[in-house]
Amino acid sequence: MENRLLKIGLPLALAAVLIFMTSFTFIVREYEVALKLRLGEIVSDTYAPGLHFRIPILNQIRKFDRRLQTLDSQPERFLTIEKKDVIVDSYAKWRIARPAQYLRSTGGSAARTSRLLSERINTSLRDEFGKRTIQEVVSDDRLALMEALTKEVNANAADLGVEVVDVRVKKIDLPPEVSDSVYQRMRAERERVARDLRAKGAEAAERIRADADRQRTVTIAEAYKEAEEIRGEGDAKAAEIYARAFNRDPGFYAFYRSLAAYRESFGQASNLMILGPDSHFFRFFRDAGGQQ
Repeated sequence: MENRLLKIGLPLALAAVLIFMTSFTFIVREYEVALKLRLGEIVSDTYAPGLHFRIPILNQIRKFDRRLQTLDSQPERFLTIEKKDVIVDSYAKWRIARPAQYLRSTGGSAARTSRLLSERINTSLRDEFGKRTIQEVVSDDRLALMEALTKEVNANAADLGVEVVDVRVKKIDLPPEVSDSVYQRMRAERERVARDLRAKGAEAAERIRADADRQRTVTIAEAYKEAEEIRGEGDAKAAEIYARAFNRDPGFYAFYRSLAAYRESFGQASNLMILGPDSHFFRFFRDAGGQQ
């Protein structure tokens, strides 16, 4: 009988303990924040990770993820200070900062939070883009733009109980009806710059050619001048040598010069000379001393 009671009582006791654990306790994980409500009113929001107690029916527990959340918004169209349309694709990183305020403002709904945050982000984007030109929002000023956006959105989202950590612009596009005109204007501008560069290049090339031609002419003239001077010096030395040789032995000099003339005259078969036999040119053929 006792064994039978033990077999029945032990499962009942375990079931009672299990019901107590699930009804009177709750667990807060490290990545969660928890709120305790008493009949719908928040009574505590300072629960560390671990096991905590509650009174069933009287207390309700609401848990939220306190990790960073990503809100990837749909691309929206905004006007710049130049009244030009741009299509902006952005996203934001946020997390729950004040759980009680978050529950009061959004009811703990992630969808409602995303909608409210998107409205604030779009308002801030519209304000910031309305202060800047297209050139500023696509250039290095984009970092300053995103810092200003983060500060403004974070201030606007304070009433939601969330902290906006970062707002980033992923892509900025022009509408299709504007892209063609902008492309054509950019193309015309690039072509103008290219023509200007080509004209400057042609001008520089002409200057280089003119300078090269001038240097070539000067170099040739100087070389010709130097060659003529060397040739003149050579002729002067040759004349001096001839004069000394003639003064030393006029007969031998005359004979040597005649031999050189014979060599030049008879060296080629095509040479034709018509001379009389008593010509002075052949005087050394008749007499070794060159006498008539």
